[in-house]
Amino acid sequence: MTFNEGARLDTSQVLGGKGGAIAGGGLGSIVLLLVYVFLGGGGGSGGVPFDPSQVLTGTGGQTVDVSQCQTGADANRSDVCRIVGTVNSAQDYWSEALPADAGVQYREAKTVIFSGTTQSACGTATAATGPFYCPSDERVYIDAGFFDQLTSTFGADGGNLAQMYVVAHEYGHHVENILGYLEQAQRDRSTGPTSSGVRVELMADCFAGVWAHHAATTQDEQGVTLIEPLTQSDIDSALSAASAVGDDHIQKELGGGTVDSDSWTHGSSEQRQRWFLAGYESGDMNRCDTFSTDRL
Repeated sequence: MTFNEGARLDTSQVLGGKGGAIAGGGLGSIVLLLVYVFLGGGGGSGGVPFDPSQVLTGTGGQTVDVSQCQTGADANRSDVCRIVGTVNSAQDYWSEALPADAGVQYREAKTVIFSGTTQSACGTATAATGPFYCPSDERVYIDAGFFDQLTSTFGADGGNLAQMYVVAHEYGHHVENILGYLEQAQRDRSTGPTSSGVRVELMADCFAGVWAHHAATTQDEQGVTLIEPLTQSDIDSALSAASAVGDDHIQKELGGGTVDSDSWTHGSSEQRQRWFLAGYESGDMNRCDTFSTDRL
């Protein structure tokens, strides 16, 4: 997936911050409140008010500099700028699609790009927690070095859409939060292949696919198209990321080769790929209702 080199990036949607004590985290965990993490989770409580400005840069070991991220050309050359561009595209899409397709207003959500550690309302984010969405402050948290890990540790192909799928998945959780699905899932603390936790993860994969279907129609503030039309190679790249973070794949690669579906929190590789494709091929968020199907 390639950004239009002349498109302008909006860095006001991203932040950077530093440090703090760890409050929760780890692969596949949900601690205290409700946090749906791309690979794992952290927990916290509390009434942090929603901040309607969009993206922050995190601090921990180092401050992440997004001032370099000005154009689509920057997004094509830099992982950090690619996060900024994907955030811009996802929010442009959902700000129009959610009112039109669900009759609900979209609320903008900041993304915190950090290096090392940073504080969230759900606890301290570290590289070990993986990217996640915190419903308490309605922000997405992404470690700047995660994409290297996605390829080297989990086996994704390293393509642009593999990285952008990660960001779009987290914004899928933000949409779920607005629609009330995260609150619904919070009442079910079980794990396993049909748990509410798996259902919200697969729904977020589907929402990421819906965004991908429409990504080439999203625009910057001047009305310039942000993203070029997707190719089959782009879709294959996203599917490689979806496969890489399936619970069964992670258990095989990092857990000694044993697959235990009763402990699943995100779904299998096949499920994650299938629900992404359901969203991508239809372009319809109403095809993503994982809570109303017996076939996950």
